[in-house]
Parts: sequence; structure tokens; C-alpha cells
Amino acid sequence: MRLIKDEEFIRGKAPMTKEDIRALSIWKMNLSDKSNVLDIGSGTGTITVQSAMIAKDGKVYSIERDEEAYNTSIKNIQKFKANNVLLEKGEAKDILDKYIEDKLSFDSIFIGGSGGDLELLIEKSDLLLKNQGTLVMNFITLNNAYKGIEKVKSLKYETEITAVNISKSKENSYMMIANNPIYIISCYKGEV
Repeated sequence: MRLIKDEEFIRGKAPMTKEDIRALSIWKMNLSDKSNVLDIGSGTGTITVQSAMIAKDGKVYSIERDEEAYNTSIKNIQKFKANNVLLEKGEAKDILDKYIEDKLSFDSIFIGGSGGDLELLIEKSDLLLKNQGTLVMNFITLNNAYKGIEKVKSLKYETEITAVNISKSKENSYMMIANNPIYIISCYKGEV
């Protein structure tokens, strides 16, 4: 897998999953070349595009509600020629209802943004995730991480929690600048 570097992506004001966190999150999503993937809260589209490169014979569905983030995602999808992506603009809970109605199913789902509807999005994702599928969630706050963990545990997922603290050198010095810690919650859906 070729990891796309942060500086290769077109940036806007939307949040971006940084390359170190993106590499770990993508790895934990257990993607194959035929995976069907769902990215909820695409932001700048980094997870969407990286997933599309791995699941080249699959399909990546991506949802974003913010206008600027949506437009930035489109630019990155076009830049990297991720032709197996379907990006939709709107509220994730409504789009997920449509996917449930259409009987779509996914091998892997990533939740990077919830718009305050985290528990509801997890419930709807559970209906869309195949047995033996993987749900990965990234959080910057302990409060949301806790809510997400408790919800997937109530749905009987096998859960792994990873706290990631990354510091990088500043320019040509040895001074290390810390990024915000990120909680990566990896959830495996066993047989129902």
C-alpha cells in the first residue's frame, strides 16, 4: 500500500486525518482490493481516497455534510482519480437510512465525524456492516470515545482501543511538536 502524504492532498479549512493516524486507521479497517467501504464524515477525503486506492475493485461510499469539506473531498477524489468513489452531500443519518432501504452492505465502515449523532450513526452502521466486518472510529475527545465504545459494546462488537500520541520535529530542529492525541476504536462484528 502506498500511503499518500499529507502534503499531496488539497487542503481547505475542513479537518484532515493526518497521515500517521490515517495509516493506522486504514490498516485497522482490514481492507482488501474488493472491499465495499463506507466513510462517514469525509472531511478533506483522505480516508476516502486512501481506501479507494486499496479497494480498487470494490466501491467506496463517502458522506460529508459541510459544503467546503464536500468540495475539498471532490477535488481530492478527482486529483487521485478515485473513480470507485460515490460521494454524497448531506446528513449522514438520512443517507444511511437510504443505504439501509437499498439493502447496501459494507465490509468496513469508518466514522470520522458524527455531527452530534454518534450513537445513532453507530446503530445505523451496524445494520449496514456485514458479519465479520470492521467498524473503525477516530475521536479527538475522551467523551466521544467513551460514548462510541459503550455503544459498540452494547451491540456485542469485539473492541480494541488504541490511543495514539504523535510528535513531529519542527523544520530542521530537534524540537518536537505534539499533535492532538487520537483514539482509534477498532470494532469487529462477529456472527449474529
